[in-house]
Formats: sequence, structure tokens, C-alpha cells
Amino acid sequence: MSVPDNVRSVQRPKNTVVVDTGSNSVLRYAVRERKGTVYISGGNPQPRNGRIIGHIIDFKFVPIKSAIAEDGPTQLCYGNAAFVKSVSADLYADLLDVYPASDACTIMAMASLRVCDHGIKCSRLASAYQASYVSIYYPGAALSKNSVSTFLKKLGMDEKKQQDFYSKRLDRVCAEHHLAIDGTLKQNTSTVNTLSDMSYKFKMKGVPDISILYCYDIEEMEPVCSKVFPGNCIDAGAYPEFIKSNNIQKGIIVNDKGFPPDAIAAELKSRPELHYLTPIKRDDKRIEKYNLLQPDEIVMDIDKPVVAKKVQLPDGKYLYAFKDLKASAREGYNFIFNAQRKGKFDSKKYNRKEDTFGVIVFESDVDLTVDTAYLCYDSRWQIELMFKHYKSDEELTETNVQGNYSVIGSEFINFVSTVLTCRMVTKAKKAGILNKTTYGDMLKDLSQIWRAKDCPVEPSPKISDENWFSPIKKNNEILLSLGLATGEEPVKTPAKRGRPKNQSSTENDQVNNPKRPRGRPRKNPEQDEVTVKPKRPRGRPRKNPDTSAASDKPKRPRGRPRKNPDQSELANKPKRLRGRPRKDSIVG
Repeated sequence: MSVPDNVRSVQRPKNTVVVDTGSNSVLRYAVRERKGTVYISGGNPQPRNGRIIGHIIDFKFVPIKSAIAEDGPTQLCYGNAAFVKSVSADLYADLLDVYPASDACTIMAMASLRVCDHGIKCSRLASAYQASYVSIYYPGAALSKNSVSTFLKKLGMDEKKQQDFYSKRLDRVCAEHHLAIDGTLKQNTSTVNTLSDMSYKFKMKGVPDISILYCYDIEEMEPVCSKVFPGNCIDAGAYPEFIKSNNIQKGIIVNDKGFPPDAIAAELKSRPELHYLTPIKRDDKRIEKYNLLQPDEIVMDIDKPVVAKKVQLPDGKYLYAFKDLKASAREGYNFIFNAQRKGKFDSKKYNRKEDTFGVIVFESDVDLTVDTAYLCYDSRWQIELMFKHYKSDEELTETNVQGNYSVIGSEFINFVSTVLTCRMVTKAKKAGILNKTTYGDMLKDLSQIWRAKDCPVEPSPKISDENWFSPIKKNNEILLSLGLATGEEPVKTPAKRGRPKNQSSTENDQVNNPKRPRGRPRKNPEQDEVTVKPKRPRGRPRKNPDTSAASDKPKRPRGRPRKNPDQSELANKPKRLRGRPRKDSIVG
């Protein structure tokens, strides 16, 4: 269609042409630049049009503008992402040594988002990624719904790379470190994978689970490796497979009664630097045989009364017996209380168990002092705290994926997230932040700190620059305490109350114009008497004052005057004597 003359005549850049696109929108008449000339043999040269540089709208040339949010948001959530980044340097380096750079970047991006946004679904990773500084630290990660599904599946297929990553972490574990191995159950209702099965808690929960084993370094206070097992797999059966698959070569494994040392006898024999410290049952015959209920020393450097005894067995192993006096009294109290509640007391059972109340006995293949052995077990509660972070702080209570490989890949991401969470908790404790607030509230405060997207990326930017978007002063204090920003926050002096003074007035004006006296001024004051008129005397003035000779008139004597006084004798009459006169007194 031909372009109307009034549209073609609109002023526009040179070397352009107006084209009718046939659209019904305001972008119907497009302005295209002349790109060159096409030469045709035997004919005239023909112009060649280039790109569209604008449109004729309402008989005006309107150049093309950039689209709304073409480059994404101008400011991103900084606080949580920077906190995660500050504790992830070696993890990212290990991932880059094992995985391709793009895959390592995607793993760290997904793990960081799961730490920053607890319980986030895979379908929301892309939107959270675009609004967070995670996209600056780990750029180019493909986190759309379909991309994440494909990536988790491929990540779970390649368990060899996961084992290589765990091996790099285990190589940094010293032989003297204590490793706590424990497991947890996680809900998985998928019907398309073989890992979902009925666990021993099925009667209580009513849903199938998967089993996840973690190895926790007590000294470093973070996990070092993990593995996924079916939900119906007991701990004793998964124990040797966990040691072999992760190739744990050194350390002292501190377990509970669900991980018997007999299950890993072959692994211990082939790994001379790997040892164990495992509790045994209270009805074990060796307790009575070696008189372990007769303590001969106490445990020092702890805040509770504990007695102990150490015995070396003929096969070179050691037994460590401990009795916590507080726990002993508590167990005895509970036994008697339950007997009272049931109305039945078994004296034989009580006499048989009385000596074992509060007693725990460990078996080990390494020679330790009783203090070290007890502290190893007492520190094992840290792995329980780790599982608390896993389920409560990170809200990783469900798998939210279906296939076997997707479950394994997702749990590998969760492992990285758990390591990051443990480090963040430790760093926040050292900074003293968790003495004032909780871990969850701290992350909420950090999520309110935003920073400009196009500013330089620095490990610790200055808190006083103009790229911050944090209206709450408390959040800036958390940044400074964690070392995520440097400098001091500028102190703003509070403004004085009231209307500010006019700055144009000078000192001479203040001298010549003294301050107005207090009180409400007269409506029509006498200007010539304002400074001369004396102050009115106190009291109510007379209604008709005598203005003539007011200063010469004597003051009226005190007292009430007579009604009809003798004016002629008033001045000569002497004053009457005090008191009542005599009746027979002589006058004159």
C-alpha cells in the first residue's frame, strides 16, 4: 500500500524511507534507513532498505526506544547473596575442578538460591535468580523450569563426579578429626522411582520416604559427604556401602547404636587410618565382666558431673564407660513415676536397671583418654543441629522431583546448600549476631538490602557509597558485622524542631530588631507610648480616681472610721488608754 503524502512529508532523518507495514497499531508507518544500492544488470540501480529506526506516529517521527526492562532490573537483592558468596570460595573451586564451568556455575546458583529462599520450588528459581545478586556472582546459569529438570537428571546420572567432589573434601580431613555419620528420612511420594519406600516410620507418617546418610566433620562443623538410599534401607545395611562409595580413608567415626562396627569390619581392616567410637547396649556381657559400672576417675573440663572407667580388651580394643549423675537421677525418677502412673512396680527390674541408669559404654579401636572419648560423643549433637538446618532452616523436607536420577541430583544440590548454611551459622555466631536475633530473622533482614546492578562487584563495598537501597539502619549494621561491607555508616545529626530561622538576617538586624516581648500585643497600640508608658500598678484601679493633688493628700488611717466624728476635736482629743476604764474613776 502507498504511504499518504502527509505522512511521507513528515520531517525525519536523512537517507530514510517511510514504509507501510499494514499493521493496525500505531507502528503502521515504519521509517527505515537506506542501507545501500543494488545494481541490476541491464537496469537502473535500486535502493536497498535497512533496519527500522523509528515510526511516524501522529504525524511526528518517533525513534525506537529500548524496551522496558530490556537489561533486567536496575537493582538486585544483595544481602543474602553476598553472605552466601562470602563462605563459598573453596566449594566453587572444588566444583570447577570436577565439573565443566557452566555446570559448576549452575550448581552454585541453585544451591545459593535454596539457601537464600527457603523451600523454593524449581519453577521459581529463574525469577529469584533474576532478582538476586546470585545472577551477578554466577552469570549465565540456565534455570528455567525445563532446564532445571534436565540438569538435575543429568547431574544424578553422573555419580562418579559426585564421588570425585566428595574425595576432594575428604582429603582435607585430618586423621585426628572425628566424623559423625548419621541419617535422616525425607518424604518422597513419587511412584516412578525405586528410592521411595516404606520406612520404619511409615505407620506414624503414612507416607513413603527416602534415606539420606551424611558424614559430618565435628572439628570443622560441616558435612563432608552424603549418599541417598531407599527408604526401607536400615542404617546397619547402608553403613558399609556409605564407607565404600565415598571412599572414607581416615578419621574417627562417632556413631550411635544403629551403626555397629561389625558391619564395617572389612572396611576398617583395609583402611588403617579409619577408626570408630560406637556405643554398645547396656545389657552387653562385657560390662559386668570388666566391672565397668565401678568408676575410677571423673571427666574434667565439662559442666556436668560424669564419672568414667577405661578398660583395654585382650583383642586390643578399648571400652569406655561413663555415668552421668544428672541423667541417672532423671532416669530413676522417670522409672518410678511411670510405675506410679501404671499402678504396678517391678522391684526385680528396678534393682537390675538401677546401676545402669545414666550409663553409656563405648567400644573403640583407638586409645583415647576418657576426657577425649566423652567429648567426642558429646560433640556429636552437632550433626543433629545440621539436620535441623537441613529440615527447618532450609525447609528441605520433600524431594519435589520424581525420577531416581533427579532425586540424586537434587540431593547433591541440597548437600552444597547444607554446607553453606553450616558455614553461615558459624560465621554469624562468631560475629555475635545470633545473640540478638535468630538465623531466620537475620536472613530476612539481609533480604531487605538491595544494591545497584551496574555498580562494580567488590567483596566488601563501602557502606557510604550511593549504590545501596537499604532504608533500615539495623540491616547495615549486620552487613558491617559480617564483613560484607566496609567503612562506617555516616552519622546523621537530627534536625532541630520547629521552623528554621531565616538565614538572610544579619547580626545588625538581630540587634536593631529585638525579640518581641511575651504576651498578646494590642490590636491598636499607641506607638509613641510603647516605650515611655510605665507599667500599670498591681490591683484593681478605682472607678473614679481623684487625680487632683493625689500626692499631697495624707493616707487614711487604718481602721473603720466613726459614723459621725467630731471634726473640731478630732485632732486635740487624746488617745484612749488601753483597757476598760474604771466605773468610779475621776475624770479631769
